[in-house]
Amino acid sequence: MAARAYWKGQIRLALVSIPVEIYPATRSGASVSFRQIHEPSGKPVKYEKIVPGIGPIDKDDIVKGYELSKGNYVLLDEEEIEAVKLESKRTLELVQFVEASDIDILYYEKPYYVVPADELAEEAYIVLREALRRTKKVGLGQLALRGQEQLVGLRPCGRGLVLEMLRYADEVNKAASYFRDIPASKPDADLLDLAETLIDRKTGKFDASDFHNHYVDAIKRVIAKKAKAKGKRVLEDVEEPADIREGSNVIDLMAALKASVDGKKKTATASKKAPAKKAPAKKRA
Repeated sequence: MAARAYWKGQIRLALVSIPVEIYPATRSGASVSFRQIHEPSGKPVKYEKIVPGIGPIDKDDIVKGYELSKGNYVLLDEEEIEAVKLESKRTLELVQFVEASDIDILYYEKPYYVVPADELAEEAYIVLREALRRTKKVGLGQLALRGQEQLVGLRPCGRGLVLEMLRYADEVNKAASYFRDIPASKPDADLLDLAETLIDRKTGKFDASDFHNHYVDAIKRVIAKKAKAKGKRVLEDVEEPADIREGSNVIDLMAALKASVDGKKKTATASKKAPAKKAPAKKRA
């Protein structure tokens, strides 16, 4: 396998140990990053470590600090931090199994592919995969990695297994504080029916390749044009969203939904072409 393993070890379920390797399931290739450049010289801008009132300082004089209150820090050196780091273990023990639906989407952070380390591990690996699939469960454990302990979930994915890095409870903001002021009233039944009709008509199978980051595509075109333009200014034409009239804050939701549904009906009807009529035979001279 060309990619480099993120972690090598074993998954333990009771007395069964399965040697595995973990690989990143995602990549950041879609994003475009920029460097700050000093235009007159064309050289990249670098940053100095500066203390207010003192100026630039030496890198060796920097230590890590935790802010207890405004301007009040507890200073820690590297030895004190290293002393509490957890030893990276080569074993992930599955300590609990939960329904997949019990884990809110907010807790999922980053996925990794889990593959058997060798042919001898394949049988136990397949048994675990199918057991998780049949029970519709996610295995939970904690992985000691790079000095810290990470909560993880293990679930089946096609022929293999996926390890999801999970957030701890204190890393997720409670939704109640954001949704508190939203009314709990039930919507009008007719409006709900129309909305469900639109959803049903637009329902399909998810395919990530159907979606593209149009900003990234556009910025790459600008970069390619700029590289050929030898410094000349290049502007990319981007489709603008439809104008929204000012003052039209009040929307007739029923009319909008009906128009959407009716529009779909007309489109479907128009697409069914009537059979073409035969042209009349030409009279003989």
